[in-house]
Amino acid sequence: MSPNPSDPSSDFQDSDLDALAAPVRKPRKGLYVLPNLFTLAALFGGFYAIVMAMNGRYENAAIGIFCAMVLDSLDGRVARMTGTQSAFGEQMDSLSDMVSFGAAPALVAYEWALKDLGKLGWIAAFVYCACAALRLARFNTNIGVIDKRFFQGLPSPAAAALVAGSLWLAVDAGWTVESHPWLSFAMVGITLYAGLTMVTNAPFYSFKDFSLKRSVPFALLVALVLLIALVSSHPPIALFALFCCYSVSGYAEYARRKWKGRHASLIATSTDEPDEAGLHG
Repeated sequence: MSPNPSDPSSDFQDSDLDALAAPVRKPRKGLYVLPNLFTLAALFGGFYAIVMAMNGRYENAAIGIFCAMVLDSLDGRVARMTGTQSAFGEQMDSLSDMVSFGAAPALVAYEWALKDLGKLGWIAAFVYCACAALRLARFNTNIGVIDKRFFQGLPSPAAAALVAGSLWLAVDAGWTVESHPWLSFAMVGITLYAGLTMVTNAPFYSFKDFSLKRSVPFALLVALVLLIALVSSHPPIALFALFCCYSVSGYAEYARRKWKGRHASLIATSTDEPDEAGLHG
């Protein structure tokens, strides 16, 4: 028999009645500090690059963009490893990417080599910035309908590294726009190529299936050691060459798929179209 709350001899106390009547409180939704701290650090790298370019310190500007790229690659991994993913973090990451890999490279390139070309210079910088925005918007809307092993178009950090790497290489070699006027036109070509490649359908390998917990062949570890040694020997040349190769790898993969008669585009606009099999997990 259940106890009667009105019976004085009952085991029910006033505090028990208050506890039953009190509404259940939902857990408070907060913001995770650790992954957002990496995102803010990446945002600072892009902002730092803009400030350095405004002060004529272009080598520091290029280094700031590369540091932002490294930090941006860590925030998502840290969030997944610690179980701190959030919708806020995803939006924050996109806004940070737009500054660090959209606006910053365009403004740095404009300050260094494009502003003396007049309309051609600022148009090239704007095309890059606009393509970065389009690429990020497309990435956010196609997350659920795309093969996660590949990026659709050149990822914005790699595009920024291509622009910043070319600038860093020229500055390290002691080249200036005044002594080498062709640098301005070369930067126009690199900026337009990086920007337009971001909005192509070419598949670029994402490295998302690479796991630190998975066993790998011994030869791969040796290759990583050689890569680290190569980059550390002369970062401007090595990084620029590395991202040049990566920026054309997507077109090579696209041509390979076409040659084999396979579906070359990664985009899927609907989950029930027959030729989109394999794109939906």
